[in-house]
Amino acid sequence: MFGTLYEIESSGGFVTPVPWTFTGGPDGAYPSTPLIQNTNGMIYGTTANGGSIDDYGVIFRFDNHLGPFVSLVSTSGNTGATIGILGQNLTGTTAVSFNGTAATFTVVSGTYMTAQVPSGATTGTVTVVTPSAMLTSNRPLQVTD
Repeated sequence: MFGTLYEIESSGGFVTPVPWTFTGGPDGAYPSTPLIQNTNGMIYGTTANGGSIDDYGVIFRFDNHLGPFVSLVSTSGNTGATIGILGQNLTGTTAVSFNGTAATFTVVSGTYMTAQVPSGATTGTVTVVTPSAMLTSNRPLQVTD
């Protein structure tokens, strides 16, 4: 065994192990970087060794069935500020709100959009309604005025 992923429960306990163990070879060995959760809910990382070509390591993806979300480029802003929002399948978005207050927005691409912090917005999560899901930000936006 050359590494194992563990799940940490909200209580602080460990679920041992998550059904992912690095055994060398094609699935890699020795996870070497912090894990990153993408807005699609999947977890990504790299290994220092293993892989099918010259033992240089692998990039891996782990699906722990976490839901998609949106991520804010900036986590604070004044009323009227434009905030970048990263996500998945943003094309066709029908609504954006800042802690329940509707905002104007522009979809730039399927993975990036901007929204203006509306008057009356308070600190809290940002919600984006797409044709397939309602996505909530993984961190709150701090309204600074």
